[in-house]
Amino acid sequence: MGEEKTGVEKTGEETAAETPSVPDESEAAETPRTSEMSPPEETADPAGLPPSRRPDRSALLVAGAMLAACGGLVLYGVLDSGTDDDRGASRHRTPTAAVTYEVIGEGAADLTYQGDSESGKAVTVDAAELPWRKTVDIPLGQNPVISIVLDERGGTARCTLAIRGRHVQSATATGTFGRATCSGTLPAGDGGQRG
Repeated sequence: MGEEKTGVEKTGEETAAETPSVPDESEAAETPRTSEMSPPEETADPAGLPPSRRPDRSALLVAGAMLAACGGLVLYGVLDSGTDDDRGASRHRTPTAAVTYEVIGEGAADLTYQGDSESGKAVTVDAAELPWRKTVDIPLGQNPVISIVLDERGGTARCTLAIRGRHVQSATATGTFGRATCSGTLPAGDGGQRG
């Protein structure tokens, strides 16, 4: 059987365009083959880390901002340690008077006296060694008082009470479990003088 012709004849140039061309040696030396090509190089940052290993700068900025905010809060707390309530309390502080309790004698005695609280709470000292002395600021309007009780050995002990350095009262306890009490009166208010 013969060749079938379509009626179109191809020229030599057309035939050469359809067939793959083989580069000559001069072109082969200039053009690298795809198998010999290396992947494009990634540029490194100044620290020498590739882009995939660089630290996230936005995270560093957020961490820096949080650290600065914490530092600011600490500084604010140090510089502004008082609150409005604390400042108001110092302006409206209850006036007081200095009260000195003193017990003289030998041995030991149980003592109860009014401390420096505004509620007038009593303070107890068990088996206090004599002589004993304590000065406290008592709010005006409270009545200072000290009571002494001797132990089973007895003896003699004397309590004294002074308000603002001025002697107010004294009392003596004698014998086994002897008792004595000294008390005074503070005015309800005296224009805010402190003792």
